[in-house]
Amino acid sequence: MSDAAKEKKAHGVLAMADLSPYQEKAGEEYMNDAQREHFRRILQAWRSQLREEVDRTVGHLKEEASNYADPVDRAAQEEEFAIELRTRDRERKLIKKIEKTLELIERNDFGYCESCGIEIGIRRLEARPTADLCIDCKSLAEIREKQMKGH
Repeated sequence: MSDAAKEKKAHGVLAMADLSPYQEKAGEEYMNDAQREHFRRILQAWRSQLREEVDRTVGHLKEEASNYADPVDRAAQEEEFAIELRTRDRERKLIKKIEKTLELIERNDFGYCESCGIEIGIRRLEARPTADLCIDCKSLAEIREKQMKGH
């Protein structure tokens, strides 16, 4: 992913929460109250948007459910519904991850790598608010995953 694409994605999450990138102040403590509140707002806005999409899908499925006589039309509609349901299932899992992340914020455990304990970093978290690994540990995990698939 290019830097421009990453920046657009990061701004997408921030824009959804109607926030600007966090401006760190000189000497500011990492994951202080203001930073945690910044990420709480991002995550809550993201969760709300996902829930609205789930509600729209349920409404769409109810409205569009037709019993087509033509098997091709029926198969096309079933495929469309299956794709929507898979998408909603991924979003449901993401909502659970967002809720887990919000709990970490409440416990003051947010923003630190689950593997090595170092700071994940404000910019990485703005790009991926549910990140639970620093970039180095995430890279190592991806290398291990590729190696496992290779065998």
